[in-house]
Amino acid sequence: MSDFEPVIAVITSVLNGAATLPRLLDSLASQSSRRFEHIVMDGGSTDGTIEILTDRAGANTYWESAPDRGIYNAWNKALEHVSGRWCCFLGADDFLWDSEVVARAVPHLTEAENAVGIVYGLTHVVDAAGRRLETLGEPWPQARVKMRENMALPNPSTFFDRHLFETLGGFDESYRIAGDYAFALRALGETGARFIDGLDVAGMQEGGYSLSRRYAVATVHEVLRARREHGVSRWPVWCHPRLLRVRIQAGLARLLGDRAALRLANTYRSAVGKPPLREHEP
Repeated sequence: MSDFEPVIAVITSVLNGAATLPRLLDSLASQSSRRFEHIVMDGGSTDGTIEILTDRAGANTYWESAPDRGIYNAWNKALEHVSGRWCCFLGADDFLWDSEVVARAVPHLTEAENAVGIVYGLTHVVDAAGRRLETLGEPWPQARVKMRENMALPNPSTFFDRHLFETLGGFDESYRIAGDYAFALRALGETGARFIDGLDVAGMQEGGYSLSRRYAVATVHEVLRARREHGVSRWPVWCHPRLLRVRIQAGLARLLGDRAALRLANTYRSAVGKPPLREHEP
């Protein structure tokens, strides 16, 4: 394999991401290893994103701009242009953690070829000022158990073997939120996963409590659907305890307001030893 042949395909779906996209492009431009390609699917931005891509996309970047049917349609279109062996999916508000990410990851990915189809490291959640809030990613035995409940692989630092998409097909575009979880469940039926402890891959800007609450019920519906379709859960969706809990939380937020509901939620989380939720900062 040539020293310049891409090993990693970084795939980005973006729509009006001008505020954060430069940070992602900076993190790619700073890489000491060029063993990656960047494939960007823009959904028809009108905020300057296209101008940023025109001016700043590197020589190893492919991008196009056209309306799409959502993030999974954009990712599927991007997969048609991949030449690297391993795919990772970074949003416009994600970024590679430092300039050595590709150089550190490539040896692990090369070693994993033909052994496992999923390799993942660490994602650091940051606030709008770039301060680290928490780190996502844990050894596979623990993550494997949690995958029965939700997407336990940290998306920005998870690498999928391109051959999985060639064998299983792309993402199910009927999902709007949990298509990555549905694909991961399908892929794990065919392959194993490997955690690389200490492999700092990506930073991810937090979405915040208010933003997550906006889509909470729809997210749970899709997660439960994915679990049911892949034989993980037999609960009828309408009476699943998790869905009932989220509906109660959403109702309290409408009744009390976001901040009061957040304080109430954090009182409960503190009592059961869970970390506090943070209020979304516009």
